[in-house]
Amino acid sequence: MQTRITAPREGSRSEAPRASARQADAGMGAAVRLDGVVKHFAPVRRGSVPVTALDGVTLDVGEGEIVAVVGPSGCGKTTLLELACGLIAPDAGTVEAAPAALMAQSDLLLPWASAVDNAALALRVAGLSRAAARERAAPLLRDFGLAGFERARPHELSGGMRQRVAFARTLLAGRPLLCLDEPFGALDALTRQEMQSWLAGALAADPRTVLLVTHDVEEALVLADRVVVLSPRPGRAVATLTVEAPRPRRRTDPALVALRERALSELRA
Repeated sequence: MQTRITAPREGSRSEAPRASARQADAGMGAAVRLDGVVKHFAPVRRGSVPVTALDGVTLDVGEGEIVAVVGPSGCGKTTLLELACGLIAPDAGTVEAAPAALMAQSDLLLPWASAVDNAALALRVAGLSRAAARERAAPLLRDFGLAGFERARPHELSGGMRQRVAFARTLLAGRPLLCLDEPFGALDALTRQEMQSWLAGALAADPRTVLLVTHDVEEALVLADRVVVLSPRPGRAVATLTVEAPRPRRRTDPALVALRERALSELRA
């Protein structure tokens, strides 16, 4: 069941296509639909003016599709995710989205809990006993290359391992939509590339609907079916790139290199 949040449409503008050709050809429904969305934030100090984070954004994410949103810092990428997750409401426009699980840039693991208990947190909140939650979480951790680390505390894990635990927790929340907010932004460059390849494999093995925001254009192209480029604040969708390169993808694939230059050109403009 989708959640629908509406607001008055005055002053909104629409700059992105209403649906991708891939979605229309496949006959997929939309897991996320933003239509003419505007979002303002109150002044940070007395006497300053309100900040417009998003201005007339229209975006669809089809069921089973991976869509990445890229743009400069402060352009409203995280705000867009929070709208899709129902954490905030738009000031104008409409947001419709399937129930979502949000994975933030920080892994937000409980420092006193083991890896398996951190992964099983959503199951515990849903009412499962500790034993039952652990029983469901443990096989996923093994699938994610964490066999033998089920009882490790977060400080005993590497950054990449911590992110795998956080992703397992997101999957076990059981929501049809995954919203990923710079999931590898805190990692070093080498670990980040390794985790991008790992996530691509995990999503190939267990397809999900994903809305990903990132400042890394190459990450977006490696992972996504489509890449939406936002302008500097106030964020407007200025381009949508369809990524048709077969998976698994390499950053050096000519098709990705050409799309990277197009995306960077839009960002510079």
